[in-house]
Amino acid sequence: MPELPEVETVRDGLARHVLGRTVTGVEVRRDYSVRRHTDGPLDFVGRLRGRRLASAVRRGKFLWLLLDRDDDALMAHLGMSGQLLVRHPGAARPEHPHLRVRLDLDDGSALDFVDQRTFGHLSVPDLVPTTDGAPGGLGSPLAAVPAPVAHIARDLLDPALDEAALVAAVRRRRTGLKRALLDQTLVSGIGNIYADEALWRARLHHARPTGALRRSDVVRALESARAVMSEALAQGGTSFDALYVNVNGASGYFDRSLAVYGQKGRPCPRCGTPVRREEFMNRSSFSCPRCQPRPRAPRS
Repeated sequence: MPELPEVETVRDGLARHVLGRTVTGVEVRRDYSVRRHTDGPLDFVGRLRGRRLASAVRRGKFLWLLLDRDDDALMAHLGMSGQLLVRHPGAARPEHPHLRVRLDLDDGSALDFVDQRTFGHLSVPDLVPTTDGAPGGLGSPLAAVPAPVAHIARDLLDPALDEAALVAAVRRRRTGLKRALLDQTLVSGIGNIYADEALWRARLHHARPTGALRRSDVVRALESARAVMSEALAQGGTSFDALYVNVNGASGYFDRSLAVYGQKGRPCPRCGTPVRREEFMNRSSFSCPRCQPRPRAPRS
């Protein structure tokens, strides 16, 4: 699942390649890819044709293109394998076999939504005011977000994030630390990869109870998450296979810098202890047994 650095890489690519362009045609090749658009594929096409792409915006893992009126936007959720690819005029490469939706643009280019596993989707939802009245997300000039994003919290790279309030909210929760980092209503954009990497940097085990954490522990975890995602963003994100690429089809290479995620049995880069893998929420969690000791069980 793409996390904040991967989605921001795509947002930045869209901002550089398609803004200012007008949609001249829309082709929905698989209705399921616009299933979240309430009024169906024909309405989806009608609400995009003739519209200008005005701004590329992201909040957490959600991405949208504001249209030339300020009441709606083209929103994309990439799911497990969704890609937004810019097809430049005269492109020689063959059409992608998993092309689901194509937007033709007025300069002869196209914006393709490609999705092998079909968990992603596109829609044109209404915009609703944000609860705090601040800009809706990174890249947004408006105090509004698409309605399906209204419950999603700000992320660690959002300049409008109230970090003191976030730290307090994490400490009020009665859950494990990693579960809190993955809770998109608390802080958005962090997924399994960057949570594991952040906790390794912070020397904290994923099961540490949030209610027992010191303020400095939470700050350290959040600062580590911000740092690791910023580094990943500088390297174009993390690509384990061809299912995540930027708008020009290039892979990110932060996977070469991962300390613990997916590194079971390999030596911890800090102390040399073999990295462990633990079951976590039907997924995996990777950590160093020495640097990140399990929390002690409460006394009965």
